[in-house]
Amino acid sequence: MDFIKNLLADLGVQATIAGYLANMIMIVGIGALGILAHFITKKVILKVITPYIRNNRFKWDNYLLERKVIQRLSHLVPAVIIYYFSFSFPSYQHLIAKGVAIYIIVVTLAVLDALLNALNDFYCTFEVSKMRPIRGYIQVAKIIIFTIGGILAISNLIGESPLILLSGIGALSAVVMLIFKDSILGLVAGVQLTSNDMVRVGDWIEMPKYGANGDIIDISLNTVKVQNFDKTITTIPTYALISDSFINWRGMQNAGGRRIKRSIRLDTGSIAFCSPEMIDKFKKIHYLSDYIAGKEKEIEQYNLENEIDRSSPVNGRALTNIGVFRAYIQNYLEHHPKIHKSMTRMVRQLEPGETGLPLEIYAFTNDTAWAAYEGIQSDIFDHILAVAPEFGLRVFQSPSGHDMKSLSARERVGYYEVR
Repeated sequence: MDFIKNLLADLGVQATIAGYLANMIMIVGIGALGILAHFITKKVILKVITPYIRNNRFKWDNYLLERKVIQRLSHLVPAVIIYYFSFSFPSYQHLIAKGVAIYIIVVTLAVLDALLNALNDFYCTFEVSKMRPIRGYIQVAKIIIFTIGGILAISNLIGESPLILLSGIGALSAVVMLIFKDSILGLVAGVQLTSNDMVRVGDWIEMPKYGANGDIIDISLNTVKVQNFDKTITTIPTYALISDSFINWRGMQNAGGRRIKRSIRLDTGSIAFCSPEMIDKFKKIHYLSDYIAGKEKEIEQYNLENEIDRSSPVNGRALTNIGVFRAYIQNYLEHHPKIHKSMTRMVRQLEPGETGLPLEIYAFTNDTAWAAYEGIQSDIFDHILAVAPEFGLRVFQSPSGHDMKSLSARERVGYYEVR
């Protein structure tokens, strides 16, 4: 500064004006130097090290570039230069030092924020991140870091010790807890969800209360995002997964089998004993030939041992069309290539009602993908509905408009025949 003043004085500038000009020249020079240093750091040095970072065998440093950690660090260089030359302005050195300190705190917070984001991105490349996500913990760390940074900045601005502000915050702890209630609840819920392995990114969950039915795409401190099967996004509070019930279909996916539990309803008026003609017909069905032969021997032996009079079909044991149909479906499922052979396979009757006799198919497909599962289930019931009339059974359904129209037409034909 004195050198610039002496130089101006030698040029014939008055002392007062020389002082002002020296200050202006110094400010412009420091500004230009800071801009130049920032340009060199950000444009030149980064261009030199970027190819090395991208081409080395390590992957974690790539995320530092993507999250602009190094770019944000370059903002510290002008601050250091300004602070170094602040001694040239003794009258304003205190204010300049405060401004530079606050600026450094802000830049440091931005760097730490980017660094934590890079850490999360790198962690997500590991398979364990789906079971143990750390995004919630990183958000908590950010809250703590930004709180500390804010306290340091304010204390530096007012010239007081950070401990004084901390003591004030302690007195306002109730207000702080009220403001950060959701974050605190989310933190506790996140710890419980992670430690108990209740949900992971990629899990299919169902939570009707929140209209959620799809895959988890993100778990954060306050929210869990679910992409529903219609591609809409449902946001659920993290603590709701602890306080409310939900279904996680991960167990089904891991087991490798997806359950079929569906019924067809049979008209009870079509259920009857099997006639000899029906039995001969059933013997020709591939899945029933062994069953019919074994059952005939078993029934005949039982009736002989117990001296049953078979002149009436009510006496003793006899095959029924619904029993044979149930055995056919069971064997059909046993031989179906898409049915899981190590899981339960069952065909059972439910309680009959006004809509007929429900015959329930309970089995598991060996493909858990939704589209494949629905295709397998549809194919099975297509076949069952098509073969039911071959056993003399009628599938129950309420009368349709076509049924009413056909009945009316038959009544008209009968009326004209009578006339």
